[in-house]
Amino acid sequence: MTTEKVPMTLEGHSAIEQELQHRKSVERPKIIQAIAEARAHGDLSENAEYHAAKESQSMNEARVAELEDTLSRADIIDVSKLSGKEIKFGATVTLIDEDTEAKVTYKIVGEYEAEVKEGKISITSPIARALIGKSAGDSAEVVTPGGGKFYEIVKVKYA
Repeated sequence: MTTEKVPMTLEGHSAIEQELQHRKSVERPKIIQAIAEARAHGDLSENAEYHAAKESQSMNEARVAELEDTLSRADIIDVSKLSGKEIKFGATVTLIDEDTEAKVTYKIVGEYEAEVKEGKISITSPIARALIGKSAGDSAEVVTPGGGKFYEIVKVKYA
């Protein structure tokens, strides 16, 4: 695993902490109980419930380790303290697709908290990389597998 810092918002850090707590205090005991019940059924070599529970345990523990690693490398950025006209980490940006005139709003966040359906895009995404350093009124070209896409930057805010 790498020791590189992981930028994230306060909100993203909190969500990771909550998932970690849930996995340790709810999922882990549930899986331990399932393993104990499956063991009680006897022969473990042909016990599907036992093998399924052990696999669940393995996946849960791997996710716990991943979350702990991410939190240990977190570089929490308090977006409420950011301001300015230039787009950087934490900015909420309103764009207009120059081809379709469709308006979209994205918040630029860390890669572990990105969720496009919620309008949160990773700082490492092609769109975010094309926007960084630009301001309202600028145009940005985003290189996509289907070719270049142009956006007009309408608004930049930090909240």
